[in-house]
Amino acid sequence: MKLLLTAALLTMPIAVSAQTVPTAAPAAAKLTIDSSIETIAANPRGKAILDATFPGMLAHESYAMFKGMSLKQVQPYANGRITDEQVAKVAAELAKIG
Repeated sequence: MKLLLTAALLTMPIAVSAQTVPTAAPAAAKLTIDSSIETIAANPRGKAILDATFPGMLAHESYAMFKGMSLKQVQPYANGRITDEQVAKVAAELAKIG
């Protein structure tokens, strides 16, 4: 009886659902000052903006600790090394990336 049931199950057609394959990669999120520093740095143009505005930031010994934060989140801990003017400048430059 088990053999008959097993044979019946093996010969039954199995419905296979087709999976949709994306035709294009999703659009990258627009970079803003609310993006994490790591996300901005992952974009070559974003990295250039950070390097120009904050030389040495990406090589800072504590980078691993703050890379997941936005500039606005890091600003209070930067002892004045990240000014409102610099954040505004980065925001304006990131807006140009589009």
